[in-house]
Amino acid sequence: MQIPSLEAMLQAGVHFGHQVSRWHPKMKQYIYTERNGVHIIDLEKTDEQLRSVLPVITQMAKDGKKILFVSTKPQAKDIVKEAAIDCGMPYLVDRWVGGLLTNFPEIKKLIQKYLSYMEKKASGELERYTKKEQLDIEREMEKMQKMIGGLVDLKGLPDAIFIPAFQREKTTFIEANKMNVPIIAVCDTNANPLKADYIIPANDDAVNAIRMMVTLVAEAVKEGTAAAAIEPKSVDVVA
Repeated sequence: MQIPSLEAMLQAGVHFGHQVSRWHPKMKQYIYTERNGVHIIDLEKTDEQLRSVLPVITQMAKDGKKILFVSTKPQAKDIVKEAAIDCGMPYLVDRWVGGLLTNFPEIKKLIQKYLSYMEKKASGELERYTKKEQLDIEREMEKMQKMIGGLVDLKGLPDAIFIPAFQREKTTFIEANKMNVPIIAVCDTNANPLKADYIIPANDDAVNAIRMMVTLVAEAVKEGTAAAAIEPKSVDVVA
């Protein structure tokens, strides 16, 4: 895994935090200084955390674990969706689906219904319905696709959740905490890092900074998946 240089992180704006008045005191250890009323993130700490967190993500992927990518932040949604698809992980980028973690059996039923509709559409079975019924189903499918389209490969609770803008996804944190699902979070200077399990201190607003962090996580996943694919499978020997 190639960690970007401090210069590359500077160019991407990874170091820019929020206004001093909006800071969270628990982020103090990750803040280098303050300029013009804005906190500056210590990129050496960002580098340290990346070197610590990314191998964990790689190992998760190597072990076949599912990491759910979550971001409802407008400037991050497309980046997160593209990265999740690229590395083969589930994603949610529209809005958090209440009960996704705390009531997953119901969400699973919804996913199965959506997949059933998709199968019927692909096989042409929907053509047996009336025009009105087809229109109603198409509308429902569009709504479901937006809500759970990125979750179709999720067979159970995710093994971890990656949130590239932690402060924004409070409901996600609450449900993850209740269900003991670990959180990998990009924390800006206004976030409480103690609420996440794996911390990456970085700007969560600038598009280039978001893309850099999300891409690094996706690459870590791909590295783990590739390693799993070439690792010899153990064979049980019958005595």
